[in-house]
Amino acid sequence: MGLGESIRLALEGLRANKMRSILTMLGIIIGIGAVIGILTVGTGLTGSITGSMSGLGASNITVSLRKLDDGMGGMSSVFGLQTPDEEDMLTADMLEALRTRYGDYIVGISLNESAGSGQAKDGRLYANLSISGVNEDYQTVNNIDLLAGRWIRQKDLDGSRAVCVVSDKLVNNLFAGRSETALGSDIQVNSNGAILSFRVVGVYEYDQSTMGFSMASEQDISTSLFVPLTTAKQISGSGDGYASITVQAAGEVDSSALAMDVQSFLNRYYVNNDRYSVFAMAMSTMVESMATIMNTLSIAISVIAGISLLVGGIGVMNIMLVSVTERTREIGTRKALGATNNDIRIQFVVESIIVCLIGGIIGIIVGTILGYIGSKLISEPCFPTFGHIALAVGFSMAIGIFFGYYPANKAAKLDPIEALRYE
Repeated sequence: MGLGESIRLALEGLRANKMRSILTMLGIIIGIGAVIGILTVGTGLTGSITGSMSGLGASNITVSLRKLDDGMGGMSSVFGLQTPDEEDMLTADMLEALRTRYGDYIVGISLNESAGSGQAKDGRLYANLSISGVNEDYQTVNNIDLLAGRWIRQKDLDGSRAVCVVSDKLVNNLFAGRSETALGSDIQVNSNGAILSFRVVGVYEYDQSTMGFSMASEQDISTSLFVPLTTAKQISGSGDGYASITVQAAGEVDSSALAMDVQSFLNRYYVNNDRYSVFAMAMSTMVESMATIMNTLSIAISVIAGISLLVGGIGVMNIMLVSVTERTREIGTRKALGATNNDIRIQFVVESIIVCLIGGIIGIIVGTILGYIGSKLISEPCFPTFGHIALAVGFSMAIGIFFGYYPANKAAKLDPIEALRYE
């Protein structure tokens, strides 16, 4: 008996027991769908995170103060869990020395100071924002695209001027999207009960991928209001030091190697400091580490989801064993008509493969839909890769062969005389 005849008989057997066949497929559908969906969302999440980090500058180096002996390997201050005292901060003199020493290897040093959050209002119109004090280098280092006007200048810093650079989202909310109207206008910001007034000198393009994921509506989304660093320090009442900075490596400079050099250079100032040391990490290293972590997490979750495939395979075997019992007389008749043990074995294996293959295809469709919806919710819509689909199809067929062989072999070994006598 040829393979075509085996497939025909297998399909007839499935049609004769539609409900049983559907229930058999269900475990495979759930398992394949879960694996495909998780891998797709994982791919989207990995792309979103690495894209956000890369968008901040692949050549950037984050320099932070690390607290010694804090029970977290010194990372509590890096993650903002502890704020260094003023005497422990990085100073302007240190940064100037860094510029002098590595001037040929760095593009700029970005400085940032949070001055709280608030809301700019004009009658019924409003815009949520966070106030960030920045220096001149911040725009270049953080890839801020300026749409109109200018960026913060040194004269703004020297005079602690009340000027600001706003997002296009704020312009849409307060100025009907007209940047020319926004430029030169004064906005009133209610921040922590205080009314702050700033003159708009520039408009930048808000990029959600680099500014962070938000579930807020277009109207309520919070964007950064950039002001001179010195102005922000006056608002917040903070000192002159910095807990963290960002250094951008120049051209073809190895950012990972430069990070080690910067860390070593700045740590000279902390030789006698028993509380803090300097920790520097290249963004490229962080991106690679994050991608590895996300891929490992996706695989781990997929393995857990794959357990349902194992359960589905066991279900296939159980149903096929029941099918063999129910079709004992049919098997006996076929053997009496000349069918060999191998013919019977192939028929039931093919039937098992078809069940798993159809279930796998439906599972891929379900997983693709769920994965796309899930990845779209994190603003990184994507579809499963060819490798994921090929793996799912191959796994489905493998399950069919593996879990279908035992029932098929049992059917093949039935004695035709005893099978014909079976009631």
